[in-house]
Amino acid sequence: MINLRATLECGQVFHWRERTDGAWEGLIGEHRAVVRDSDGRLEVLDGDKDTAAEYFALDHDLEEIYAGFPRDATMLAALDFCRGLRIIRQPDWECLATFITSSMKQVTHIRQMSQALRARFGRAVRGTDQRAYPDAAALASATEADLRACGLGYRAKHLLATARRVASGQADLAGWRRLDDEGLREALCTLPGVGRKVANCVMLFGYERLAAFPVDTWVARIMRNHYWRGGRKPTPLAIERRLAGRFGPQAGYAQQYLFHHARMTKRRERP
Repeated sequence: MINLRATLECGQVFHWRERTDGAWEGLIGEHRAVVRDSDGRLEVLDGDKDTAAEYFALDHDLEEIYAGFPRDATMLAALDFCRGLRIIRQPDWECLATFITSSMKQVTHIRQMSQALRARFGRAVRGTDQRAYPDAAALASATEADLRACGLGYRAKHLLATARRVASGQADLAGWRRLDDEGLREALCTLPGVGRKVANCVMLFGYERLAAFPVDTWVARIMRNHYWRGGRKPTPLAIERRLAGRFGPQAGYAQQYLFHHARMTKRRERP
């Protein structure tokens, strides 16, 4: 089971595009893929089927994950709206770099920055006009002005510094996979432009740490309005520490369902 639209539009990845025939075209690393949601089944029209199945995490047992969700009205509404949404297995560097540029930006703006970086620094991919996300070495050789020209603003400084750490081997993204969750979060937070929220996003979407629970403005509002019991307005850290466990060992899935449901519901309410 997969809800491809929700999976690709929920703010975890930013370069896929829908074609007029209803299929979606994008890149998995440096490989072109064209996929379609065929009544909840992933149909691969172009590209390697095994690679697509791995990328879209078709091995995640969604019913088992759902069984760990609380059965309150807020969570059930999000589940009903998002059923079939899957957490994608993204390349770690692409995920890290993208979420460094996401700070204080909406999904549309993050997508624009991602596309600009791909167009200027990414490698060409056969069979498509889309370019691969630039590797750390490509961005490390750029200047801050180059990155600002892609619309990054102050984020350019952080992305450049982190790209240089990764390209030099000082930050060993592959080696960090051996760390436990807390160790991985601490390692990620040593990088320029990475705070706890970005680190949790990278853990969830780039390292498949499904217990990670990113708290942004949307999620903080949901938690305060529907789950928080107490006096003063809680901080994002307080929300994460007190409430993440409520959503089970795959809390990241619950977070993404709550986030996407709230965001899309709000959009539909606008005049």
